[in-house]
Amino acid sequence: MSGRLKLGKRLGQIEQWVQSHVDHIWDCCCDHGHLGAAILKRYPQSSVHFVDIVPSLMSQVESKLKRFHPNGRWQTHCLDVAQLPLNQYAGRHLVIIAGVGGDLMAHFVSTIVQENPHLTLDFLLCPVHHQYALRQQLIALELNLLDEVLVEENQRFYEILHLTTARHQGQALSITGERLWHADNAEAMQRAKRYLQKTLAHYQRIAKGNQPDALQMLAAYQAIQI
Repeated sequence: MSGRLKLGKRLGQIEQWVQSHVDHIWDCCCDHGHLGAAILKRYPQSSVHFVDIVPSLMSQVESKLKRFHPNGRWQTHCLDVAQLPLNQYAGRHLVIIAGVGGDLMAHFVSTIVQENPHLTLDFLLCPVHHQYALRQQLIALELNLLDEVLVEENQRFYEILHLTTARHQGQALSITGERLWHADNAEAMQRAKRYLQKTLAHYQRIAKGNQPDALQMLAAYQAIQI
């Protein structure tokens, strides 16, 4: 929280994609607040909002913020991510959600977008699973892709998505991802291949169980070429 703690690959990538023109940055499901604290230090002109539904966690985060960032532009919110009070704050918002499954993340994003149709919203999303279902919902919401990347950390793979509701920015989102599979070096190519193999094996297992849409999902990933 003091700023001396180094972020891992996943949170480090999310921090790198935060942009200075954003007025309010919402670190949702913030846990111990390390990501938000790093952003607070890097972009002191932005207001950083720490959000988690667990009261004990938020109490700890607030105590550390008062100690290490007494003059920082921050607020803590102990509430459900679907209830972010965005309309109470003027300016452009970036909503960061990481560390939860794609189904719950889809619910959060859908509710936030539908409750704030007049706002231009940016999102940084990093689901721990159910990426396909999440992408389906994001496409239905007509969010545009600004960037996406594949990160490997502690033998797990993470898709990180940078999205916006702005109609004139970005491009259409792919159901399986596009930039994820475009490697500019050998290490990135091998990482993409390992992720694709793991994803195909996952949907092959699901398809054997006759789960609805499993064959469609499997076919979508089988069409990817690296």
